[in-house]
Amino acid sequence: MKTISIFLCFLGLMMAAAAYAQTPSATEIVRRADDNRRGKSLYSEIKMTVVRPTWSREIGIKSWSKGNDYSLTLITSPAKEKGQAFLKRKKDLWNWQPAIGRMIKMSSSVMGQSWMGSDFTNDDMVRESSTVNDYTHELAATEKVREFDCYKIILIPKEEAAVVWGKVIMWIAVKTFTEVKTECYDEDNVLINTINGYDIKAYGSRFIATRMEVIPADKPNQKTVMTVEKYDFDAPIEESFFSQQNMQKVK
Repeated sequence: MKTISIFLCFLGLMMAAAAYAQTPSATEIVRRADDNRRGKSLYSEIKMTVVRPTWSREIGIKSWSKGNDYSLTLITSPAKEKGQAFLKRKKDLWNWQPAIGRMIKMSSSVMGQSWMGSDFTNDDMVRESSTVNDYTHELAATEKVREFDCYKIILIPKEEAAVVWGKVIMWIAVKTFTEVKTECYDEDNVLINTINGYDIKAYGSRFIATRMEVIPADKPNQKTVMTVEKYDFDAPIEESFFSQQNMQKVK
């Protein structure tokens, strides 16, 4: 009987150790979610709907990115904003405004401001900050979000990082590393907005939320919905594509 008890205890320890070994670190979870969402390169076509209590409007978007260092975002509609573009080349950020014929250099101080009047920030769309490199990561729990078993990760900005948020909490699906839910807090730990990912679809081996809703915490009946109409992962894009000259002629 004693031998059986010792064996069962040993077996339990081995199973616990195996389960622990199979759980990736918080940083690895965030890295895999980031890789899942953007790949080596990405081309996307997106419809953004800005919803307000008395009106709504749609914005058409094309976006190209290469890793974390390069991105170009083009407004395709409505006609008033068509042709406006946003460029990131490593730490340099630019906004081309064809209506006034001006190229504007963007600073980190505007990253927390609204992008095109939506509930997304400039940082969300231009991707200046990195969830992998600019934050520390803590695996707080595993929790159910809707039908998904998720890792709950707490992200705290590194002291030297120029980021928008004072804290971010992400719920990342255990099986697919899809970002299911994200909460963004200010420096006083006040919830500012919640981003929910819906309509998860397979793109090869990736499972991506194709509809994202940003819900501001303190603005009832207001939200922004971003719906993906096309994703093309890992298509070859040269670094030279991400240039000020191309901002003015890309379509």
